[in-house]
Amino acid sequence: MNDSPLAPGSRVVIAGASGLIGSALTRSLTTDGYEVVRLVRRAPRTPSEVRWDPEGRGVDAGALAGCAAVVNLAGAGVASQRWTESYKRTIRESRVRGTTVLAEAVASLDERPAVFVNGSAIGFYGDTGERAVDESAPAGEGFLPSVCVAWEGAAAAARQAGVRTVLARTGLVVAREGGAWGRLFPLFKAGLGGRMGDGRQYWSFISVHDEVAAIRHLMDTPSLSGPVNLTAPQPLTNREITAAMGRVMRRPTVLATPAGVLRVALGDMSGDILGSQRVLPGRLLESGFAFTFPSIEDTLRAALR
Repeated sequence: MNDSPLAPGSRVVIAGASGLIGSALTRSLTTDGYEVVRLVRRAPRTPSEVRWDPEGRGVDAGALAGCAAVVNLAGAGVASQRWTESYKRTIRESRVRGTTVLAEAVASLDERPAVFVNGSAIGFYGDTGERAVDESAPAGEGFLPSVCVAWEGAAAAARQAGVRTVLARTGLVVAREGGAWGRLFPLFKAGLGGRMGDGRQYWSFISVHDEVAAIRHLMDTPSLSGPVNLTAPQPLTNREITAAMGRVMRRPTVLATPAGVLRVALGDMSGDILGSQRVLPGRLLESGFAFTFPSIEDTLRAALR
């Protein structure tokens, strides 16, 4: 294994490369001259694609041979549909099974990659209220914290095999399309945006640009392993973010969605919308990472370009 930063031309394997973050990461690495191998669930259409089946046959470890890094961003969308008991199982199993398959494949290689970056989320911390937390905080209680604990634990095989394993606990990614903000922007553009509930819950956000840059920083920084929060340095309340959306988009934000309406419309998911997560990127900042878009206004403008 080589613990030095990845050189351009290195081979990087990405699971979940078609998602919001994965596609942006793929573009960034490809532009800079890296060889990106995308793991796909369908028949490969190009030489840069390799088929995998995380719920069945797994992945051919030979497809990972010679790679310098493996990045796992695969998993069913948390906000893609209402949380029925069936879909909650899908959210959990899609992450745990996929991570287990990749971690075991990485561990089985004679020549292992320098780093395994495994996706996770700030949902690990649960509702933190007004209390600011960093990577030293324990797991919270509830569905998403339990998913994140199992998700991160599934990467154990790679870590135990001596591969530097980083757990990227991502916050709310601000993008025009995809993710939670992909639903918010059209509402605000139509003048229908407003705070959710009392608006005092903290949202820990990050721009797509900084998310991709942070993942690449994790790949290139040999001193980083274990959990790392990928959030902008100053989380804000939903009320503050709503006001910023109004300023940037030049739209009124007088409407509000009562908590009771959210609970009826979203079911179990409403607890995470109304919950507060004041998460700080302690280890990311300590390792020298510099945000391009640290403020919410800059982040929103970047997403709307």
